[in-house]
Amino acid sequence: MGSLSNESFDEFLASLKEAGVAISNERELRERLAEAQRWRFAFATLASNGRPLGIRFQSANAGANEDQIHRAFTQFQFPESMEAAFAASLRSEH
Repeated sequence: MGSLSNESFDEFLASLKEAGVAISNERELRERLAEAQRWRFAFATLASNGRPLGIRFQSANAGANEDQIHRAFTQFQFPESMEAAFAASLRSEH
């Protein structure tokens, strides 16, 4: 079960990046997600509170594709409230 979790967060981050999301301090984010038993909870926490660690999510140059972000959050079974908070934080970065 542990390897599935690791693959899942790798795939999830890849999906976000494909959707046009830039991740600051991605190495730190990946290390923390790899250590977590529940990576989805850890991601939600770091997405909301990761700034002191340099972890930020921003729209890349061409802008983030909200439909692709929605698909990623749905595919990886995040609650709608987490997706909404993440999308709002991306929009507020501009």
